[in-house]
Amino acid sequence: MTSSGPATSPTTNAFFAQAAISFGVAIVAVAVGIAYLPVNGWVRGFLALGLLYTVTSAFTLAKCIRDRQEGSYLVSRVDQARLDKLLAEHDPFRVEAA
Repeated sequence: MTSSGPATSPTTNAFFAQAAISFGVAIVAVAVGIAYLPVNGWVRGFLALGLLYTVTSAFTLAKCIRDRQEGSYLVSRVDQARLDKLLAEHDPFRVEAA
C-alpha cells in the first residue's frame, strides 16, 4: 500500500540554488552583452525584447511540462489505488458456492 506522508521534492536545495544562480548569471550576461553592443538603441531594444520573450516562454514551457507530469502522476496514483484494492479483495483460495 502507498504511504500518505508529505510529498518530497525530487531535487535538493543545492541543486535548486545552483539552477537559480545559473539562470541569474545567464540573464545578466546576456543583458550586459546587449547593453554593450556597438549598435543603436532600436537594435538593443529589439534584442532586449527578444530576451524577455525567450525567458517568459521558457518559464511557460517549464510550467506546462510540470503540470502535465503532475497530472500523469495523479492518474497513475489513482490506477495504483484501484489495483491495490482489487488485489486486497482477491482471494485465490475462495471456493464459489454453487
